[in-house]
Amino acid sequence: MNVALWIAAGLLAAIALVGGITKTFVPKEKLAAQHGGEWTQNASVGFVKSLGVLELLAAAGLILPAALDIAPVMVPVTALCWILLMVGAMVTHGRLGQSKLVMLNSVYLVLAAFIAGGHLAA
Repeated sequence: MNVALWIAAGLLAAIALVGGITKTFVPKEKLAAQHGGEWTQNASVGFVKSLGVLELLAAAGLILPAALDIAPVMVPVTALCWILLMVGAMVTHGRLGQSKLVMLNSVYLVLAAFIAGGHLAA
């Protein structure tokens, strides 16, 4: 089970890292022009960048606490926060009629639930 949790956390951290880098460093106009980034058209630059920073923190929070054995309880806390983020993403993409992205976000949500549940049960 421990290996599965590490694999899941690593995968979700990589997803968070890529999303965080993209939202933090790619200009909003370029994001809005890409499929899946249409939601940024009505969002402020600060909001988009804030989400990016949160995703970067999530990437760190899914790996570093357990790897360094410093406050390992932060891993399931981070996973629970990721679940909330994915609920918001699913609502946003759902309003835009992007059902494939809603499904993708639901996969990320399930992965985060597995991580949270696995760490809280241990």
